[in-house]
Amino acid sequence: MPGNRWAARALLALSLPLLAPAIALTPSASAATSRSAPAAASSSVSAGGARAPQASTVPLEEINVVTTQVAFGLQRPVALAAPDDGTDRLFIVEKRGTVRVYHPTTGLAQTPLIDITASVDTSDNERGLLGIALPADFAQSQNLYLAYTALPDGAVTLARYNLGNARLEPLLSQEHAEFGNHNGGQLTFGTDGYLYMSIGDGGNAGDPFDSGQRLDTLLGKILRVDVNRKCGSLAYCIPADNPFVGRAGARGEIWMYGARNPWRFSIDRADGSMWIGDVGQGKWEEIDHVKAGRQAGANLGWSCYEGLEVFDQTQCRTDVQYTKPVFTYSPWTGGCAVIGGQVYRGQKFADLVGGTYIATDYCSSTAWALREDGQGGYLQAEIGKMPTQVTAFGATPKGELYVVNDLPGMLHQVSFERAAPTCRIKVVKQAWGTGMTVDLTITNTGTTPIDGWTLVFPLSRGQTVISDWNTDLTQGGDIVTAVNANYNGSIAPGRSVTMGYLASHTGDASTPARFSLNRDTCAVEG
Repeated sequence: MPGNRWAARALLALSLPLLAPAIALTPSASAATSRSAPAAASSSVSAGGARAPQASTVPLEEINVVTTQVAFGLQRPVALAAPDDGTDRLFIVEKRGTVRVYHPTTGLAQTPLIDITASVDTSDNERGLLGIALPADFAQSQNLYLAYTALPDGAVTLARYNLGNARLEPLLSQEHAEFGNHNGGQLTFGTDGYLYMSIGDGGNAGDPFDSGQRLDTLLGKILRVDVNRKCGSLAYCIPADNPFVGRAGARGEIWMYGARNPWRFSIDRADGSMWIGDVGQGKWEEIDHVKAGRQAGANLGWSCYEGLEVFDQTQCRTDVQYTKPVFTYSPWTGGCAVIGGQVYRGQKFADLVGGTYIATDYCSSTAWALREDGQGGYLQAEIGKMPTQVTAFGATPKGELYVVNDLPGMLHQVSFERAAPTCRIKVVKQAWGTGMTVDLTITNTGTTPIDGWTLVFPLSRGQTVISDWNTDLTQGGDIVTAVNANYNGSIAPGRSVTMGYLASHTGDASTPARFSLNRDTCAVEG
């Protein structure tokens, strides 16, 4: 489970700014940006050699997410998988140690397909049966793979389960006895046929074991193993091209390191790239996008970095290149734990969100959309709300998305619709030295008057508002909330008001990446 960090959030206002180190962050791609211009169509070659599907060019701020409840009565569902066997079934993992079956015509089966409760340690909020993955030969072999915290000591375990004989065969185990949180547990087969697995840093706060940057432990890592063979004393094989094979003191199973709790990640079948939602310490949630060819040995930064800021200088090294997240957000948005999602590759909504990555947050339920802009950056937008406490995304073999939510335990189908934004923000900036002014023109592009407005937007790292005009503005962390003045609260359709602010910066004078007016996402120009 991703876990809540309300205590950490309460302490955030008392934290001192962290200084950036003299260490290079090597981005998997540049930092996310948001503009209303359409994204360039993708023409990349997929991992299998075929051309990847073209990405939608519909501006993200014109997209709304819609969810429809299709099942209820689940007990703390945490993962989804869909067998490609023509049955149209969904397998839903329940934290207690069971897997339930949902079918679109018959609904949720009451009798579990799998029950390994006798083997699962559920002694902590974040322990339990956590992940599931189906191999390409599932229809023939009836084998699937499960990740869980095992009795008696909570060790994070990878096991093979055969539906034919109900046999549970543990393959890999990582000790995790000291703390109950940060278990990871995502399982995914890659386009190369290998199984990828996430394990958190060992729990508690602040990476007390320094697991993230160590190579002698599987804690704080994403693993890559071959579960189709056995090698020596191992119940699996370590691929020969794993980055740390043969390095003294390093575990060969490691594919990436420097993770805190990569609760949910996914692999885009079109290009083999990996999208990772890594749950933050209390200041930053992050999403990493690591392209195929850049994954082996990638260092995601924890616990040197949390997001883009230094967290623990003692864990930073000058001889290491760190992979830069493509998207970060702070708990000041109301979030507490990023829930990594998937790139939409279905057909029903390909014109709207084809090639677009969708994610959410366990606490805020904000639906995030990210899309490459064709220039090395990323478009970003809030596209509505997911159900409360979503824990995982899943996709059918045809690429259509579902989500499950923790409490009250439901399954929801995800769809999308197009709607023109009801606001537009024009941004005009003047920057110098360590200062900048930003003027924002807010235009009502809707059909009804706006009577009272609140504009919310994030500032780039190191920016602090000094003064403002034509608004009542407050800054909490990186989030600015600007409320209308007593004389400009009404905006008729087609009309505009202007506000602005003076801010200091520490080198990054970029303008806000996104805006919402009265909780509606705005188009951006400038």
